[in-house]
Amino acid sequence: MPARNAFYAQSGGVTAVINASAAGVIEAAREHPEAIGTVYAGVNGILGALHEQLIDTAHESAQTIAALRYTPAGAFGSARYKLKGLEENRAEYERLIEVFRAHDIGYFFYNGGGDSQDTAQKVSQLGEAMGYPITCIGVPKTVDNDLPVTDTCPGFGSVAKYIAVATREAGLDVASMAETSTRVFILETMGRHAGWIAAASALAQDREDAPPHVILLPEVALDEQRFLDRVQACVERIGYCVVVVSEGLRTADGQFVADQGTRDAFGHAQLGGVAPAVASMVRDRLGYKYHYAIADYLQRAARHIASATDVEQAHALGRAAVELALAGHNAVMPTVVRESGSPYRWHVGQVPLEAVANREAKMPASYIDAEGLFVTEAALRYLRPLIAGEDYPPYRDGLPEYARLRGERVAPRCPPFRD
Repeated sequence: MPARNAFYAQSGGVTAVINASAAGVIEAAREHPEAIGTVYAGVNGILGALHEQLIDTAHESAQTIAALRYTPAGAFGSARYKLKGLEENRAEYERLIEVFRAHDIGYFFYNGGGDSQDTAQKVSQLGEAMGYPITCIGVPKTVDNDLPVTDTCPGFGSVAKYIAVATREAGLDVASMAETSTRVFILETMGRHAGWIAAASALAQDREDAPPHVILLPEVALDEQRFLDRVQACVERIGYCVVVVSEGLRTADGQFVADQGTRDAFGHAQLGGVAPAVASMVRDRLGYKYHYAIADYLQRAARHIASATDVEQAHALGRAAVELALAGHNAVMPTVVRESGSPYRWHVGQVPLEAVANREAKMPASYIDAEGLFVTEAALRYLRPLIAGEDYPPYRDGLPEYARLRGERVAPRCPPFRD
């Protein structure tokens, strides 16, 4: 059977290590020229296929592809774009097949979260229905760590490390100034429905009464009085309080504290500003001087302090996606399978896309303390290995040196897409 080409795309919010997965995919594909011809990358994710904007990665040197392992963000561009169901908008899926057919693409590697795995599954189903053989493999990615089945998601370990480091360093700052300045510091993290990122801040606590002192999670409805009582007790005991709050914090009636009233392309509520909302509670009810910080993009772009474990897993799962495809698998996603926590050992597994598509894994109740204001030792045992190790990028003139792609486009062969 002659070699067929591959299409790789990045989807949703990017991470510090999504390009490491891209490197894994491209490098593994290059090792099998008898089966995979050219790897095309979509410009801005799945939009690159819909609009036939493809990058020919064959024009990128081996050194440049290897450098993707050290480069944050989405090297080929990503997008928050959710394809509708097959019944709602079959035209989009048929367009994908049209472009794939025009460029003899037989492999589709989609690097993203639960929504992206749903898209990969649907493309696989439609390809079969249309008589066009296409192997679809999901490559897991999400800073939120909310994909089910896999022990962890590439992207999470590095965000967890960043938040833990930021919490420890900011905590030292606040402690040194608390007598005459800020009493309460609030750090807002990402995490819409799952509190894994905020929970990781607990790794900073290296001694009794060290920050963080309170963690507010989406899994636990905010009890304002209980929260304020904890903050006040902390300030009275040690002089200050560090709070870490997930953007997805909800009230008792299920409403997001920071709901902006708009939706993104995936239909998710646009969140932002939970830290100032919590700060207002502290000011109005307790009268303490406060400061807050919103980590926002900084937490997911911080490749300079990435977790070595995270980088290794992201790269390995990119390679595994190609290996699964060449072994004849379809509509599956490689996973991280934990063998033991201490010492940390893991291997690559696999799961059908239908088991992860449009599904979320929240923190289990056993990882949250009885008052819902901190995490348990079981959570810390789970989290510790995921931030282990340093994998610094190369530096030049005092700054990280990241990959720069040539990004040569492929000439279109299909008529323009009208969406």
